[in-house]
Amino acid sequence: MPRSVNHAASKARRKKTLKLAKGYFGRRKNVWTVAKNAVEKGLVYAYRDRRAKKREFRALWIMRINAACRELGVSYSQFMGKLNASELDFNRKVLADLAANDPVAFKAVFDQIMKG
Repeated sequence: MPRSVNHAASKARRKKTLKLAKGYFGRRKNVWTVAKNAVEKGLVYAYRDRRAKKREFRALWIMRINAACRELGVSYSQFMGKLNASELDFNRKVLADLAANDPVAFKAVFDQIMKG
């Protein structure tokens, strides 16, 4: 009896991978074995970088808050120490947005924190 293969399923699987490889350069977009490796590697990078993105944004927020605090004569660590001791509850994302886009509002928050 001849061997039976589910060609519809395997073709669909290859088609799905080649669709994910759309936009790649050269054989990476249309040759199954090359595209499969490229897509797998791309998915690994995507998984890794979804986590790295969070670290990079936190670092950016800290840089922006630090720059705004230094202009007002205080270091980032001193400012965050006072913030944690105060009753105000701001996260770094909000503080960085204020520092970059609304310096007057950041100054008001800064004065409130440093006074208390």
